[in-house]
Amino acid sequence: MDGRVGEPPYGTPPLVGRHDVLRAFGEALDVAVDGAFQLLGLVGEPGAGKTRLLSELESIAAERRLDRLWGRAAEFERQTPFGVVIDALDDRIERLGESLADRLGPPAMRLLASVFPSLSTSAPERPDDGEDITGLGRYRLHRAVRRLLDELAAPNGLVVVLDDVHWADDSSIELLDHLVRHPPRGPVLIAVAYRPAQASPRLTALVEAAHGGHVPVEPLSEDEVAQFLGPQVSRARRRALYEVSGGNPFYLEALVRNREPIVGGAEKGELPRAVQAALQLELSGLSPTARLVAQGAAVAADEFEPVIAAVAAEVTEDEALKALDEMAARDVIRPVSARRFRFRHPLVRHATYGSAAPGWRLTAHARIADHLAGLGSPATVRAHHVENAARFGDPAAIATLVEAARAVALQAPATAAHWLESALRLMPEEHGGERRADEADGGMPALPGLLLELAQVQTVSGQAEEARETTRRLLRLLPYDAYLQRARAVQLCAVMERQLGRLREARAIVLDELRRIPDPQAAAAVLLRVRLVADRIMQGETRAAQAVLDLMPKSAPDWGPGLEVAVAAIRPMSAYLAGQVGDAFAFAEEADRLFCAATDDHLAEHLDTVIWLGWAEVMMGRYDDALRHLDRCVSVARTTGQSFIIAYILAAQSRTLMMLGRLAEADAVAEEAAEVARLLRSPEVLVYALTQQCFIAMWTGDHDRALSLAEDAVRNDPGGGEWWGATARYARGRALINIGRVDEGIEAVLDACGDSSSPMLEPGTLAASAEALAEAEAARGRAGESMKWAEITKALVLPGLEADSGLIKIARAHALAADDVAAAAECAAEAADLFLASGRRIDTGRARLAAGVAYARSGDKARARQELSLAAEIFDICGARGLHTQALREQRRVGVRVPVAGAGGQGLSPREQEIAQLVAEGCTNQQIAQKLFLSVRTVETHLTRVFAKLGVTSRVGVATALNRSA
Repeated sequence: MDGRVGEPPYGTPPLVGRHDVLRAFGEALDVAVDGAFQLLGLVGEPGAGKTRLLSELESIAAERRLDRLWGRAAEFERQTPFGVVIDALDDRIERLGESLADRLGPPAMRLLASVFPSLSTSAPERPDDGEDITGLGRYRLHRAVRRLLDELAAPNGLVVVLDDVHWADDSSIELLDHLVRHPPRGPVLIAVAYRPAQASPRLTALVEAAHGGHVPVEPLSEDEVAQFLGPQVSRARRRALYEVSGGNPFYLEALVRNREPIVGGAEKGELPRAVQAALQLELSGLSPTARLVAQGAAVAADEFEPVIAAVAAEVTEDEALKALDEMAARDVIRPVSARRFRFRHPLVRHATYGSAAPGWRLTAHARIADHLAGLGSPATVRAHHVENAARFGDPAAIATLVEAARAVALQAPATAAHWLESALRLMPEEHGGERRADEADGGMPALPGLLLELAQVQTVSGQAEEARETTRRLLRLLPYDAYLQRARAVQLCAVMERQLGRLREARAIVLDELRRIPDPQAAAAVLLRVRLVADRIMQGETRAAQAVLDLMPKSAPDWGPGLEVAVAAIRPMSAYLAGQVGDAFAFAEEADRLFCAATDDHLAEHLDTVIWLGWAEVMMGRYDDALRHLDRCVSVARTTGQSFIIAYILAAQSRTLMMLGRLAEADAVAEEAAEVARLLRSPEVLVYALTQQCFIAMWTGDHDRALSLAEDAVRNDPGGGEWWGATARYARGRALINIGRVDEGIEAVLDACGDSSSPMLEPGTLAASAEALAEAEAARGRAGESMKWAEITKALVLPGLEADSGLIKIARAHALAADDVAAAAECAAEAADLFLASGRRIDTGRARLAAGVAYARSGDKARARQELSLAAEIFDICGARGLHTQALREQRRVGVRVPVAGAGGQGLSPREQEIAQLVAEGCTNQQIAQKLFLSVRTVETHLTRVFAKLGVTSRVGVATALNRSA
């Protein structure tokens, strides 16, 4: 153990009862030691004994030789970024030093150095490759912390105790949320303690979602209170103490220290009057100087140094040290290290802080802020005291808060938003007009700029509602004739409305502003019209979108290069959706020319519209062009901080990579899109990402995961009848068919397609859905229905769109497979050639597989072997494991010697293989469920299939079969 790490930060009263909690500790430690991450929540009212129980957990972990770390959040320092995490890990990181850097590598160390003070002076230099300033790259920091925990857990296991997490900042909660969804791989247990009434909904939800769950810490019973107090307390006083305390251990302890008569009963929420009186009596027993220093310490920090307490109290350091001795002797404070102290309990600090006069507290914060400024402390260290002491209109205080906000905006945008809001509260409204002050000369920053900055960090931290209000405030501030500025503000406001699922409001605010602009061809008006076109495209209103574009010229004198690119970039999508394929390709060529000629600054001005070029190219089969454009858009979004756009670009990138058969890359990009969406807390954006992850899971053969992702996407759809909501429902239908629930799947696909007169899917996906239905009906032996869908596929594929033309042939191959296998084989082979020409590798493999099966059934074994070999090779290269297994099985049927697919030669799916291996290792169904994050029932279902495929009837048989195939 190093320093205070692992030691409870305050006393150790006797442990009474708590058998349920101790049992939960033991079970959680058992699971964690077996290698399954656990997050356990200890939930109880203030003073209920959570910290005492956490110290017991630390002792049990020590007996098991597990490493332990301890951190605590603080009531008056709630905006300290990652405060509770730093408190727990920073000392250990410092002690490990270079050995940790060797194990984690420079990229991870750079990320960790942005948070942990012990690494701030030793971080590796960042390569000159363009900095991501969106604030959304912080999921990479979360991954780095996960890797750090794995390193700290080796080799014995790790228990991380985080106390008073109801006071933790948003960034710490966000990190815990990430760890629950992407747990460390090593033996790690994180135990968090919090008060239910003060905990954020996000903290409560993530603890409930975690495998450890929450463990309630209830008040002591009357018999347990008697045991807690001991025989030296009379029965009458015990009864009175129990009634006043309500069985709360801290209240009991405070009351026992007070020898005065007990009055008042137990109350919910605030401290009971008798407890408040007891704490005030305890403080009043201090000498005047000690009481003053105690109040100064309470203002200073949760963990404070004597000199800071002295500055706050306006006494000398020698006087402060004597006062601290007195306070320690009376157990008001306790030493943490050589020159650092804490109050014995947060409630004692709370009472001490409250005992100081409000005006005195204000000046104490000011004294500390001035002292820290004199020491050259960064703005982030001073900001808490500055915001508690600043005067209205104080430019120095505003500058400090803005500087602090900008310093943490990438890692902790919620904290940045808080400090910017504090700065804005100090600024006079009239300062926001035309005046532009020089910040470097101590002038006050302009109000409109700060409001825009605030809206951006609010967006990145998932505060879409707050960002919406900020953008509306900005809009109210701008003059009516500042058309272009107002148009950009309206555009941002509309994005916020979309983030909140308010699609009508998003359109209404754009239309309202558009009516104010006298010239319909002016840059401001066109900017808003393009926004309307994008919304109409999303809702499938193709004619309306095209009508708006038809009224626009290609350029105008006041547009600028960026707006020219934006208008050109959206034209291909509108033409494609209208079925005008020739026009769409011509528009794409013109947009590509303008895109390549534009600077990054020009693209950044209208990036939310420019990305439509990439989306159109994906759908039109121009995959290489799409990747080239999307890669640049991602780079521009990262380096210009356009957080709300990046997930849309990533989803398009992922789809393009998937169509090209680069599944591993596609999956990584889709996962990033999902993480970004969760950081934004935007259901709309999350639907994009989850749907794309679902399609990739289908092709990789993980059909259980595909269905789970699709259902999650459908749940998150905010409604409004938009294109991606329908695509999510289509993905769910495909997943249902793949998992064997064919009737449900077909119904879901049909529902996603919508009415034939107003289809809800874009043309390519609509044609793919018809082909999928042709395949599903053929598999059910309904050749007539299959042929009907094959004909529909032919009707849906847009003339001139070569990328989709293979769908016509493969759909017909499905329909012919039952009655004319030779014709089916030829159709499938033609489909493979068409798909290959357009670069759709997995579709090429699917067609090769269908051709091989049909050729085998027609008796042409040589051609069957050739097609099946090509299919297996494609699937292997792409990482389409399920299809690869199927191709190998078909090869064996035509006499080709190929490696056994799965365990025991029985073709287990990747998930079944994983479960079979865990069974062979001796894991129970419960342990397998915890390791793989499945329900026990799902594990049982998979195990039934494993038994059937391996031809065994017991878990021992599974192990034997695996050993035989090894």
